[in-house]
Amino acid sequence: MSDKQDLESNDSASLTSWKKYLFTDIDGDKATAPLSAYCFMTGFIDSVCFSAIFVWCAFQTGNTVQLALAIARLFNGQHDTSFHLADQQALCSLITFILGATIARIGDKMGCKTRAWLALGTFIQTLFTMAAAIAIWKSGQGSVADVRDNPAWNNTLSFVCIGFMSASMGLQGIMGKRTNTQFTTTVVLTTTWCELMTDPQLFDIRRLVISRDHKIMAIGSLFVGGFLGRALLDAIGSAGTLGVGTGLRFIVSIWWLFVPCKDSEAVTDNVSITLIL
Repeated sequence: MSDKQDLESNDSASLTSWKKYLFTDIDGDKATAPLSAYCFMTGFIDSVCFSAIFVWCAFQTGNTVQLALAIARLFNGQHDTSFHLADQQALCSLITFILGATIARIGDKMGCKTRAWLALGTFIQTLFTMAAAIAIWKSGQGSVADVRDNPAWNNTLSFVCIGFMSASMGLQGIMGKRTNTQFTTTVVLTTTWCELMTDPQLFDIRRLVISRDHKIMAIGSLFVGGFLGRALLDAIGSAGTLGVGTGLRFIVSIWWLFVPCKDSEAVTDNVSITLIL
């Protein structure tokens, strides 16, 4: 009887230890690698979307202006009341981006900087990317558009793909912003460029400057992601490229579980106790 009670006590202590580990806030300064991967995925996913329909699924500034121009056409004297395909795609991207960002409110309940939420939220992004890959694969559409007036995607399943890609970027943007680091949203880098150019230590190249160096890493990661995304697109198509993106996002979701917290010694002790038990 005593042995059974000891075993139950050990199991309870182990569960408590793991729960404390998962719901501990990470140290944003030590999350450089997964946040760089976020920026990489922004370029990677956007390369697929823009190459096919000339719409950004992560950069909603352009989509918002595009919709404003669509409304302005109603008053230009020509009475153009048609809803152009490009405007439909931009609206789809904007709405689903907002819906994806809304999902990030789950992090407010779990703790927006906890390992548990960062891993779960990234896993949700993984599922969205996988759904986008399946949708565009089933659609039978092409991967690269020659001109803006003739997008490669134009059927219903392609809209589903756009929606899932945009939702994944909306969720990623809020999660990146809530970590409160120099990487900001990991989605919109116009602000990152402005902050980099106004950094008072921009040209202090003799030492490491986090406020400057992390912004350079964010920009560089996005550029590399866009480059590799387009290279894969030419080789294996949209569905295959999004499949690779799914795998990369799954790796990042696991990665978050091993980011240290600010009190790393306490976390190490907790894990050690759990392993012993």
